[in-house]
Amino acid sequence: MAATPSIWKLREVTQTGSTNTDLLRSAEAGEIGYRTVLRTDHQTAGRGRLDRRWDAPAGANLLASMYLDVAASKAVDAMHRVGLAVVNAVTELESTDSTVGLKWPNDVLLQGTKLAGVLAQQSTSAPGIVVGFGVNVGWAPPGAARVHDLDTSVTPASLLERVLVAFDALPDDISTLYRARLQTLGRRVRVELPGSVNVSGQAIGVDAGGRLMVRLDDGQIRAFDVGDVVHLRSAI
Repeated sequence: MAATPSIWKLREVTQTGSTNTDLLRSAEAGEIGYRTVLRTDHQTAGRGRLDRRWDAPAGANLLASMYLDVAASKAVDAMHRVGLAVVNAVTELESTDSTVGLKWPNDVLLQGTKLAGVLAQQSTSAPGIVVGFGVNVGWAPPGAARVHDLDTSVTPASLLERVLVAFDALPDDISTLYRARLQTLGRRVRVELPGSVNVSGQAIGVDAGGRLMVRLDDGQIRAFDVGDVVHLRSAI
């Protein structure tokens, strides 16, 4: 399985600070077109959501970013598309009853533990959106999952090919598919907010803007556009 070269323009480097930063700079300089993908074996300044450091041993995992022809108002949709592409690509590898799905807002889960993260960023001077994604392939930190738990023959490069093919196979409207894959819905959750504020309730939906709708313990329904979600128990 391989991505069509005329559709995706692939760049690969041994090491860089951040694939997202590199693509943003290249876009601002007019050096790349849409659907350019940058993959690296090692990131020295990788960051996740809320500017958390993200690192992995060189060559172990899939670390990549793509530059998409997407307006800033559609950044959430772009992030959801990449997350779904990762889910679908990994699901093809399943030979057991393991479950691959999404956790709001930007994590991919395998058997309930984190397998991948997705982060969308916008330039202040170039159009389009850069979406970066890191997938644990051969290595995972304690408490996380990796693709080699399903298939040890997968490499970061071969998984990227699968992700790009899966991305192109998604329908124009992914809202139904996204909700079906979102394991957060129907669960009791704790939403951890900036400032060490935590609230709990049941996740009941996602609105058109990608905000998580939660029925709090006091009965109020609140929409969250930021926050870390902890799944507190199995789906209801």
